[in-house]
Amino acid sequence: MTLWDAFLSWPPVGQALAATLFTWLTTALGASVVFWRRSFPQAFLDAMLGFAAGVMIAASYWSLLEPALKLAEGAAVPWMPAAVGFLAGGLFLRALDAVLPHLHVGFRAEEAEGIPTRWRRSVLLVLAVTLHNIPEGLAVGVAFGAVSAGIREAALSGAVALALGIGLQNLPEGVAVSVPLRREGLGPLKSFWYGQLSGAVEPVAAVFGAALAASSLALLPYALSFAAGAMIFVVVEEVIPEAQRSGHADLVTMACLVGFVSMMVLDVALG
Repeated sequence: MTLWDAFLSWPPVGQALAATLFTWLTTALGASVVFWRRSFPQAFLDAMLGFAAGVMIAASYWSLLEPALKLAEGAAVPWMPAAVGFLAGGLFLRALDAVLPHLHVGFRAEEAEGIPTRWRRSVLLVLAVTLHNIPEGLAVGVAFGAVSAGIREAALSGAVALALGIGLQNLPEGVAVSVPLRREGLGPLKSFWYGQLSGAVEPVAAVFGAALAASSLALLPYALSFAAGAMIFVVVEEVIPEAQRSGHADLVTMACLVGFVSMMVLDVALG
């Protein structure tokens, strides 16, 4: 039996866990650049965030919203589950954003968001990235949970494409976390540790999402669109504003388009 055959035989929670361990690994791989380079041009880091934003936007539609809409075609109000789930996902992330102490890269200490705290700046920086890894892990988990329901709208290839896309955008994201920490004076080992730690929440969120999606067919359109709404909130509220803060708006926009097309091609090619 090949590794792929073994993967196919696993329950959705196991598949989601394995997929997000891969995305965590790519985060760590990106974060590892601090061992041989202390800094990168800010334009490069901003472009990496723009690319990640594009991947997240494309994944939100092709891997989450589109199957959610197809699943609800037979409902009395076909658009209702996707609309409710999407808005609920955004509101959930808004609540986390308001409560969880965090500080975006490049922001001053007094610009920290969430409940006021005396936590160290490095911890707050990592929590900011951890916040937008929650919907990524949730999205992968929900996608694999939907596959287990045996419905044609949710294919395993689509879930795998989503995991690959998230892993692809986690590479630059790991760079975008660890390099600024290194630049702020942390040693390479600590910068790497905090950088990879930002992706550790993805397997946890994925297991929860897979278990939830696999538990009820009726919940699937809501769960898929919930993950999409959470990701779009993060892109609009955090990733793009952070990427454009240094004045590289045109570069960030083009990188976002490249990220969007990369995820679209990946999803269509594997789907």
